[in-house]
Amino acid sequence: MTLVHLAKAGDVEGVLRELGALTPQERAAQAEALEAWRASTELMQDPYWWQNAPDRELVVASYAAELGCRTDPLAAADWLLERRNGAGEGDLFLDGTWILDVLNLHPVTWRAELAAQLAERMDHWSSSRADLVEHLIHDTGCPVPTSTEVITGWLNNRESGRYPAHFRGGPRPGATFLERLRADDLSPKFLPSALERVALGVAWFHDWRTRHGLSYVRENTRLGAFISLSTEGLVDRAALIRRVFADLDVGSVWGRDAAVALTVLALTPEERAAAARERLAIAEPLLALLQDCSPQQAIHALAFLRALALTPAENAPAVKDHMALLDLSSSVAGYGQEVLIGLDAAGLLEPDVFTEVCERVLLRPEKKLVRAQLTRLDRAARRDSARAARTVLDAAIAFDHRDLDLQERALDVVARHLKAAGDSVLPQLRTAAARISTGLAPRAADLFGTAPDHLTDQATDHLTGQATSQATSQVVGQLTASYTDLLPAMPEPRPVPGPIETAVEVAEELAAVVADDKDVVRFERVLDGLVRHAHRDREALAQALQPVMRKEPRHRTDCTQSGVYDVAAALRGDEPRPNSHLTPHSSADSASPAAWLLRARLVEAIDVIEAGAQPFLLAVPTDATGALDAAVLVERISVLEGLDGLGSTPAPVDLTQALLRVTPTTDKDVLDAAGRLGSEAGQRLAQWLREGGLPHWDTEPPGWSERFDEEVSHLRPGPALGPPLLPAAETLLGPYNSGAFLSVPMAPFWLAQLPHHRDVVLARDYFRHRVSGAERGWAHALPFAAESGGPAGFALHLALAHSLSYDRQGERDAAVDALLVLAARGQLKTALLGRQLGEMLRAERIEANRVTASLRTAAETGAYATVWSVLETVLPHLLRDPVVRGTGALLALGVDCASHCAAKGAIPEVTTAAARTGSSQLVKNARLLRDALG
Repeated sequence: MTLVHLAKAGDVEGVLRELGALTPQERAAQAEALEAWRASTELMQDPYWWQNAPDRELVVASYAAELGCRTDPLAAADWLLERRNGAGEGDLFLDGTWILDVLNLHPVTWRAELAAQLAERMDHWSSSRADLVEHLIHDTGCPVPTSTEVITGWLNNRESGRYPAHFRGGPRPGATFLERLRADDLSPKFLPSALERVALGVAWFHDWRTRHGLSYVRENTRLGAFISLSTEGLVDRAALIRRVFADLDVGSVWGRDAAVALTVLALTPEERAAAARERLAIAEPLLALLQDCSPQQAIHALAFLRALALTPAENAPAVKDHMALLDLSSSVAGYGQEVLIGLDAAGLLEPDVFTEVCERVLLRPEKKLVRAQLTRLDRAARRDSARAARTVLDAAIAFDHRDLDLQERALDVVARHLKAAGDSVLPQLRTAAARISTGLAPRAADLFGTAPDHLTDQATDHLTGQATSQATSQVVGQLTASYTDLLPAMPEPRPVPGPIETAVEVAEELAAVVADDKDVVRFERVLDGLVRHAHRDREALAQALQPVMRKEPRHRTDCTQSGVYDVAAALRGDEPRPNSHLTPHSSADSASPAAWLLRARLVEAIDVIEAGAQPFLLAVPTDATGALDAAVLVERISVLEGLDGLGSTPAPVDLTQALLRVTPTTDKDVLDAAGRLGSEAGQRLAQWLREGGLPHWDTEPPGWSERFDEEVSHLRPGPALGPPLLPAAETLLGPYNSGAFLSVPMAPFWLAQLPHHRDVVLARDYFRHRVSGAERGWAHALPFAAESGGPAGFALHLALAHSLSYDRQGERDAAVDALLVLAARGQLKTALLGRQLGEMLRAERIEANRVTASLRTAAETGAYATVWSVLETVLPHLLRDPVVRGTGALLALGVDCASHCAAKGAIPEVTTAAARTGSSQLVKNARLLRDALG
């Protein structure tokens, strides 16, 4: 039976017997037939047929027959390295002894030649054949080939610890890669070449270390093992160091991995010096990268730089580069400071340059950087008294820092070295002390010889001396009569301009609303303009609108003022937008309560335009807050009553919105004029005005301070009382839907729908949105709420308390603006805000550091008394046992505020805290505040 027939039958033993019975020439003669059979079989055309074949015996019999017919070592090597024969695909067929049975048909010299041919022809994909080469080396005693592929395969086998059991050689027993390399006979021959030719694997070091620890990196990673062997003499350490630095490519290797690699390498000072050129070549682009990179890139680059461990002498030429780092992010500035302090300690930094470092660092907000700089100043002066004069002047820069604790640290440094500095520095120190916190002013006065009241008087003169044409002053608490807060000007009424005069102007204003849908006044005038000019000349208006209809509004999940575009489209007869909120099939599941009323107004406006019965809208406000003057509304209804001598019935939603906006009045002339209106709408307005409009109701939950929990922090107001309204308005005032969380930020038009009930709007919508976990953008509505009308109640103050602690600076700034506007209008209830902040801080619902930053921003605008009146309520809550974390910084702010506005009157909780032992920030600041209030 021929080899082809035996292979087809999957008879492995039969193929091996037949090969042994044939001469080399007879075996070679059957190679062509075997190739023809493979070519005629569809399955065997698949390069992976050996993996997909249903009969494994068929695969092995076929391979054994084909390999046995390659009687030339070169031909056999080529066959073994073909991918269609399994090279590089896991070599699953090598788990049997058949391949050795085939190769052993040839003499030793033939097998030695096969090893040489395999080593020479092997490529990246077929490096798995290295185990066969290794077997042949041990089997024949042939010279050890050192091709890159053989070494790579050999290393891979040692890393994995896997090797065909029937092959000679292979990894020696060992729990780790390092142990297997130590015990291997081929290590002395292969390792020197491996160092030059094989990738050592710097990448992923960080992950390995994170998962398994540094010892795992040393024993189980390729580079880690080479480093360990270099200390034992099996690897040339100098060559290894050169190879490592050649692989540390800044552009392609994560800095964190390089940092771990260099940590494991553990260069000696002599080795670092020998690699100075390579280290500097890597450091230069890393420093450049830090000038403009992402935070994540900065982390990796800094880890890399620190691992390079450049000496002060090596860093000295790059002083300017490191100085530039001081103005960047905290981590980057910290590295620059670290290097520059090292240069100063080594005597390699000019005094004026070190002063510039102090100027850049000592006013940064990061306490860690400021403390490190002050520590360096202190140590430098201790070691060299000749530096005392410059040290105290440099440290005095921190007198201008916002943090009281850091000011005190700077004052301590100055006090320690003032005697050595001499009297010549006193004039400059006195000037610098003019900016120090008033709580530290007496101590500064004692040190520098200034008058004890110098700082307080200067601060008061600065505040009272500023010219503000319409500033409203406020004196809060037990203050001296000489102090007045500098608050924003009282917001003036912002009248809404008259109706838009031309159709072209309507189109222009419509385009502006589509581009920015936050402006209440512009939207109201455009909606009214569409109704007015459609009533006058619809065709001319449609023509004027054509150019601006090309730009559709951006799709939003909620109906917003940009929906007026859809009114214009309907007026022109255009097809509705697919995502329009005005179509009957539009979903309102996620709509805000304000969106229900807005949508109803927009849909009604389309109906009004189609009917042509109403020439203008009643609900257009007369003030930018959304308020509508009662006399103006009376006049508008009167005009409608006089049309055609018959009267015109107002659109119901338009009338409802007008009633919600009308400003209550006691003016007898206005009330009489309303009473003379004869239409149903007129009589309804008259009754509305007589009854005072929509009643106000209190949003403060009973007993909230005793149970400040989730229910209190997210308000659940009840329905409003008063006359019944249309369904479109019930979402604003009816039963609260606690299940409908909002996913859109509050817009000014929400408040403009109820311009005399801002507290209710915030209670119902602001906190419903916060429950949904998406607070972004809501604080920006607070300044509009502060300028709106109605009581400034519990909900408004609670929204303010939350927003003062938001993580985004822009949102906190908006909350500060709202606080100052309320204070200027005399509507800020500081005791209520203080209680809310105190309860939320104690319940850990907000972060103290953000509240401190926001209140400090408000105080530094000149509202020290206002902020103090909040703090004198907050601090007793926070100082109860256990003291709330972050209270020390609020105490420091209290020192500044109380000192500026000359507040007096002891706070028992502050006095108790001040009496504690120790020198913590809280205790020190409590003592300063106690003294300031005394």
